Amino acid sequence: MFSKILIANRGEIAVRVIRACKEMGIATVAIYSQADRDALHVALADESYCVGGPSPADSYLNQERVVSAALASGAQAIHPGYGFLSENASFAALCRRNGLVFIGPTPESMEELSDKAAIKQIMQENGLEVIPGTQALPDVQAALTAGAEIGYPVMLKASAGGGGRGIRLVSAPNEMTQAYALAVAEGEASFGDGSVYMEKFVHPARHIEVQILADEAGNVVCLGERDCSVQRHHQKLIEESPSPAVSRPQRKKLMDQCAKAVQAIGYVGVGTLEFLLDRDGRFWFMEMNLRLQVEHGVTETLTGIDLVKWQIRVAAGVPLNFRQQNVDLTGACVECRINAVRPGKLGMLHVPGGPFVRFDTYLVSGITVSPYYDSLLGKLIVYAGTREEAMRKMKAALCELVVEGIETNIEEQLTLVSDPRFMTGAYDLTFLEGR
Repeated sequence: MFSKILIANRGEIAVRVIRACKEMGIATVAIYSQADRDALHVALADESYCVGGPSPADSYLNQERVVSAALASGAQAIHPGYGFLSENASFAALCRRNGLVFIGPTPESMEELSDKAAIKQIMQENGLEVIPGTQALPDVQAALTAGAEIGYPVMLKASAGGGGRGIRLVSAPNEMTQAYALAVAEGEASFGDGSVYMEKFVHPARHIEVQILADEAGNVVCLGERDCSVQRHHQKLIEESPSPAVSRPQRKKLMDQCAKAVQAIGYVGVGTLEFLLDRDGRFWFMEMNLRLQVEHGVTETLTGIDLVKWQIRVAAGVPLNFRQQNVDLTGACVECRINAVRPGKLGMLHVPGGPFVRFDTYLVSGITVSPYYDSLLGKLIVYAGTREEAMRKMKAALCELVVEGIETNIEEQLTLVSDPRFMTGAYDLTFLEGR
């Protein structure tokens, strides 16, 4: 097991990883930009290093500086969190060349699975239906040709994308040039990779993702599905597990197929297989995320399995000590993402309490929320024995949560979870259209 880990991230995920390391007796190293000098993750870590200016490109995305900080600290491994360098194969390879363990899949695995056409072919061979799409498109002319072949509407997506960034809906050929340029620019700014690919737009549908965990011995466990259909501009706002739209037989079949596919590619670590569920009950495989998801806490709360700790154990070569039959998906869990509407300085912070209420955040009174990074302030997660009870618990928790000095979406979240369509589970990706 590692004795010291550097966390190559910031915000709530950096705090989350540091806490897991402390519980495991592992020393932690934080990195920070000049804008994050007074951040909570810096205070909680055993040591910390400034890696550059406020912009992500100058700090959290600067691979050489991150690795230099790890080497200077004597860390043995780097946990990338989510976003930034978490799915960057060149960074994983750089870690390896410098004798550092990248807590995630191997560079070779990331390279292979970054080929969208290849991963779709693998999933299709293992019984999953896949959305028609392309590999990376070299230019806008190639995008226009692909759009004509697939049929409009289509989606342009950043190849290294995540968190809803780098995605553009194209309804007709005359929209392609601008959409392509925007998707490329956003991919470069957010992930340091401007390549984009195309998929058929399946509509209406629900966004369903399956959480998997795999070790080096070939053991794969599926930890159920999450419904992430409440989105605005491809940014998730609410997630829940299990999905009210997925029956037990559907769940078992989907989990079996996902486990088989993950074993077939020899994947190691945590990962998420993402699907669109159409109105006919068909699951269309979209992509596989090779990292910890923002909403991983939903699965942790439902199953009682700490995904961050298991990421670290698996990266250290520790085999899973449980199997599929040990996974308990009883009850219901829901998460609301609490976002800043605009940056500001935090005054009073009151976090709701009570049994099975969790708030993952980096907020401390007096902190100034930076305009340079993601707007996520924290994730409010509740669990209950039934979905109805979980919805009531979430409403009570939202009413209790106080974040003064920063304009947030707390009131909007309260409105959304109180909506009859959400309360009954009768929602899909169109839920926020027109709002």
